[in-house]
Amino acid sequence: MNTLLQETMTKETELPPVVNNIFAPSAENPGQFELIGGRCDACDDYSFPRSEHCCHCHADTRKVSLGTDGTIYSFTVVRTKPPLELPQPYAVAYIDLEDVPLRVFCLLDPAQTGDAIIGASVRLSVGPLGVNNAGQHCLRPFFQLLLNNRDT
Repeated sequence: MNTLLQETMTKETELPPVVNNIFAPSAENPGQFELIGGRCDACDDYSFPRSEHCCHCHADTRKVSLGTDGTIYSFTVVRTKPPLELPQPYAVAYIDLEDVPLRVFCLLDPAQTGDAIIGASVRLSVGPLGVNNAGQHCLRPFFQLLLNNRDT
């Protein structure tokens, strides 16, 4: 690996997450990330981001992995001036997660903004993208289209 690439990767891993406890390295798939949310054992409801108490039955929730993969339910491309130094344009989507019965709202990969389609398979990625509320560059979760979507 060349020195410049290694330095860039080191700097990226030193960046803070945009928000704590919404993603973590995958325990099952090294090099990948998973969303972290909440699960209510009383009514089997999931939440993202995790809330301390279930919004349906008010029981306590526990921290759980929500997985890495999903399907685009709906999306839009935003072409107005973006907040938090996000790229322009940027895309946001509702993603139906594969591992749990939950639909989350998240960014799509800025490099694939023009390729998104409803029903496409996506996988969570994390990378330097924009700044946090304090104006610091940060790591942010976003979903990438899987390559097999381009074959359809």
